[in-house]
Amino acid sequence: MKITVVGAGNVGATCADVIAHKELANEVILIDIKEGLAEGKSLDMWQTAPVNYYNTRVKGYTNNYEPTAGSDVVVITSGLPRKPGMSRDDLIATNAGIVKSVTENTIKYSPNAIIIVVSNPLDVMTYCAYLTAKIPSHRVMGMAGILDTARYRAFLAEALDVSPKDIQAMLLGGHGDTMVPLPRYTTVSGIPVTEMIDETALEAIVERTKKGGGELVNLMGTSAWFAPGAAAAQMVEAIVRDQKRIFPVCAWLSGEYGLKDIYLGVPVVLGAKGIERIIELDLTEAEMELVKESAGAVKEVMNVLDNMNA
Repeated sequence: MKITVVGAGNVGATCADVIAHKELANEVILIDIKEGLAEGKSLDMWQTAPVNYYNTRVKGYTNNYEPTAGSDVVVITSGLPRKPGMSRDDLIATNAGIVKSVTENTIKYSPNAIIIVVSNPLDVMTYCAYLTAKIPSHRVMGMAGILDTARYRAFLAEALDVSPKDIQAMLLGGHGDTMVPLPRYTTVSGIPVTEMIDETALEAIVERTKKGGGELVNLMGTSAWFAPGAAAAQMVEAIVRDQKRIFPVCAWLSGEYGLKDIYLGVPVVLGAKGIERIIELDLTEAEMELVKESAGAVKEVMNVLDNMNA
């Protein structure tokens, strides 16, 4: 079993580190364009193996995809953060170029790999990888929903003073302010969360979740990495161990929820084949309206990419 993580920045390195600690593969390959970065971080990780008792070998390479050959799963974290003065279209153009190049190299050496995209803007970068890879959509997906539900569950655990292990939650939609957390599908050890917290407090947590990424950027001056890296690694684990986990994942829709030809966050069964099936929830009219609004915002960004490629 071989897993490749492209991008040795904070998110990619964290993801590779979690994968190694969980011993999800014999070998983890870390790739970056910056000379020595992947080599240095992978060597540092490998030197924790005797301390943390794991056998997964972590190896780093600069812009060399040959060692990735035969990877079972590839996680793409490459991309630039949005800088002051950079428009959304500029960010899409820059990161789409990066994701396209990475995907081409990935498929060249690992044509049977399952691809997990973490690069932002998440939904459209997953779409970009899908267009480039030209492989079945169940093998190209984006990581967003696991991170977003993790934030939602962490906030709830804090508010309720309970273990986050006991909180289950689901959300739909795009990754960003238009995401749709679903309190109706949120439970605490099987108890509906609405029985444990008042509506005003719950709504405040939902709003905080929607802006969870921005809160961290404001605090640190940069994007988060511990939770995103761990969330991507959890997807890898579900795939390589064929766990059939139900997770919110950015998936290609072909009529589900009345939407088609769009990448959007929905609950899926994740296993050895990738997205093994999409689960359609019985949403209320209000919930469905929010999902459609989110899909509209995502489609708008996808159209920007389509126009660039036209």
